[in-house]
Amino acid sequence: MDDLKERLRRTRHATTPWSDDPTRGITRTRLDDLLDHWANGYDWAVHERRIGELPWQTVRAGDTELRVVHQRAADPAAPVVVLLHGWPDSVLRFERVLPLLTDVHVVVPALPGFPFAAPLTAPGTSVNRIAALVADAVEELGYPRYTVSGGDVGGTVAEILAAEHPDRVTALHLTNVAPRRAVTADPASLAPDAVAYLDRSAAWFRAHGGYIAEQSTRPNTLAVALGDSPAGLAAWIVEKLESWSDDQAFTRDDLLTWVTAYWVTGTIGTSFATYAEPVALPDRVDTPTVLSVFPRDTKPEPRGYAEAFLNVREYVEHQAGGHFAAWEQPEAYVGDVRRAIDLGGR
Repeated sequence: MDDLKERLRRTRHATTPWSDDPTRGITRTRLDDLLDHWANGYDWAVHERRIGELPWQTVRAGDTELRVVHQRAADPAAPVVVLLHGWPDSVLRFERVLPLLTDVHVVVPALPGFPFAAPLTAPGTSVNRIAALVADAVEELGYPRYTVSGGDVGGTVAEILAAEHPDRVTALHLTNVAPRRAVTADPASLAPDAVAYLDRSAAWFRAHGGYIAEQSTRPNTLAVALGDSPAGLAAWIVEKLESWSDDQAFTRDDLLTWVTAYWVTGTIGTSFATYAEPVALPDRVDTPTVLSVFPRDTKPEPRGYAEAFLNVREYVEHQAGGHFAAWEQPEAYVGDVRRAIDLGGR
């Protein structure tokens, strides 16, 4: 942390002609405020202690190990829920839902390459491999049947996990359809509202998807820039956290804790693996699914589009919340998780 604070104090502030235009990325004023607090007011030790007090466990998974937050219910026969985070976050996405799920067994894997998991040193950790490792870890914990909930990268892992283990995954709760489907979908096979969604999704990728292109094609280059500069890392991550969520969803300390998690674990480069590695998606997932739609998410899908790939039993539209809904709207998120648990038990 001494090194981090020294780097922050020596930040070489970059200026562009659009430094105060929020449509061009994080503004200079906003970033300067965050960096000053990070260097002079923020206390990582407080948050590190809280994170360390989560019920962590290391579990054997195939030929490796996964670190998971494993919150057990008092009733051994309680339902089991697996929560899968995405990018650019970590298990911290689910901190606010854990106290609301004490009556079920909860497993929150730190996905390989992300904060609190071992950094990756070799290629090959695609979302398909992650799905296999999660299945192995949950089996090792002694849970033969479970509901899976997730979004972003975690939602893609959830779809693959359900398709490959229909005997284990009783239901899905998702906040989005796997984004790669919008790239490979055949418009001729889709309903009119789904085709219109493909056009909206393509427009979003053109306007906001530059980070995906860089992380998927040139991860080495970007990892150097973000792994060596805390200012660069904060700009890259905070822009997404704030623009993809409700206003005021994160305090300064919240933002900096999520960013510091990447800095102290050195995992920003390895978190790109799920973008850079190939993905093999099932054509369709027949597992009963609850799809939660939050209005500030990046590309909320209409029901007709989701039904082309998923067995959508419940489509729930919320009035608030965005990409990090488990953090932003924990009660609403847990309500939909419970809908999925009920679906799996029918």
